[in-house]
Amino acid sequence: MRCLACATPGRRALALSLVGGGLLATEVRSQEGPAAGLSLEEQLQVCAGCHGEDGSAVESGVPSLAGQPALALTNQLIYFRERLRRNEVMTPQAQGLSDEEIQALAAHYAEQALEPPEGEPDEAMMERGRELARQHRCASCHRTDFSGHEQMPRLAHQREDYLVQAMRAYRERTRGGPDTTMVDILRNVDDAEIEALAHFLAHYERG
Repeated sequence: MRCLACATPGRRALALSLVGGGLLATEVRSQEGPAAGLSLEEQLQVCAGCHGEDGSAVESGVPSLAGQPALALTNQLIYFRERLRRNEVMTPQAQGLSDEEIQALAAHYAEQALEPPEGEPDEAMMERGRELARQHRCASCHRTDFSGHEQMPRLAHQREDYLVQAMRAYRERTRGGPDTTMVDILRNVDDAEIEALAHFLAHYERG
């Protein structure tokens, strides 16, 4: 085998480019998340570790994906993949997912039914949350039943602790992503109001 130092300049440049390309490919592969390249069924098993079977999360602070509009899920996964949203769990998980894989995952979860939370709602919190939702015109984007549509996420029956966490993150500008509308809406909303809104939306029932 000829050593690299003994090669002609042309061959040396070619060899270095191949080595560089190999290192780059290795680096790209090492940045891929655990679900990239798997079958949809295998990817769903990865997601279920946090988001629950069929997308109904049981872990505190983790959003349920079931019943979310496909476009809303697609956008969020792309934000994570492109590092427009930074999250210590989801940003690494989304690395390497193709557009087609993201769309297939989003379509699957959009078709799953999301059950309302267990337990009776607090009537005073519900009334306060209903009033705040009207005041901030939440239904104008998220629909009158808060089921979401297009890029607007479903709020009804989402985990209450996750809704609190997400609204605080918007208010404190720590959520990331290109959505500035929610930052403006929640700028002066205090913790008690956020908790009432989250309680109302998590337990929302039409009528």
